[in-house]
Amino acid sequence: MFTLSQLRNCIEEGLSPLTCEFTLCRDASLTLKVYDLDTGRVDLVVTGISTNRLQTPQEVEKMVEELRYELHSNTVGKLTLEDWPSATPQ
Repeated sequence: MFTLSQLRNCIEEGLSPLTCEFTLCRDASLTLKVYDLDTGRVDLVVTGISTNRLQTPQEVEKMVEELRYELHSNTVGKLTLEDWPSATPQ
């Protein structure tokens, strides 16, 4: 059985180098905000994470993998400034 502190550590390690912010709700669920500390850009917010369903290392690892998938899905198809064609003729 995981303590809340252990659960937080596992999620933070699994999503590093991004930063995680946790909020414990009245119903004992967690809200997780994943963001880039340098830019402040929020990449993912997940509400209603049931701590009762995350009691084994396998359950926690499965959730971290799902979070990674969501983070990756959020970046698919996004353009960065480097993706834009140069405005100067070459």
